[in-house]
Amino acid sequence: MTVRVVLADDQPLVRSGLRVLMADHPDLEVVGEACTGAEAVQLVRNVSPDVVVMDIRMPGMDGIEATRLIMAGPATTRVLVLTTFDEDDYVYGALRAGASGFMVKDMALDDILAAVRVVAAGDALIAPGVTRRLIADFVGRPEVVPERSLRPVEGITEREREVLTLVGRGRSNTEIAEDLFITVATAKSHVSRLLTKLGARDRVQLVITAYEMGLVTLPR
Repeated sequence: MTVRVVLADDQPLVRSGLRVLMADHPDLEVVGEACTGAEAVQLVRNVSPDVVVMDIRMPGMDGIEATRLIMAGPATTRVLVLTTFDEDDYVYGALRAGASGFMVKDMALDDILAAVRVVAAGDALIAPGVTRRLIADFVGRPEVVPERSLRPVEGITEREREVLTLVGRGRSNTEIAEDLFITVATAKSHVSRLLTKLGARDRVQLVITAYEMGLVTLPR
């Protein structure tokens, strides 16, 4: 199955590098490029890609607003934000807008390609380091989740609570299976049920929920 990708970045070298790299992978196809957020939104409407690799800082409409408009539209496109480590506020904004993944521009290109595949598969990129720290800080801000903070988790089993806790700690399905002595398929089923029961869009929202519900302690 080919993942159809739109590259949205105002730096031609970034787009060129990603395009050339993806050309060597038959499961990835660049179907459009944009140098502004507005162009990215229009491209999504025109070609309905699976994933948009979205820069944050672009002239005119930025990547956060573009992500918000894309996620509010009818397309099933998912957004992978490509940003810099020290721009936390931009990442928080992208998270609220509905982005499914976060990568840092100085990471290896192969890691970015792997992230595109993860997001296209309907999962979200939750790195134990950078991303989990950003999300933990994000959900710890009182202005972000005042009405939901530490609300009891209802309608889930004890096992699902255990799985949700591990998801909140950034554990993969394989790691969850090892921790709970279950199969990877069973772990994946638990995560799928959690997504349905909690009305979460993807794994990013499950991580946020785990922090909001107090299942995972915010880092000091």
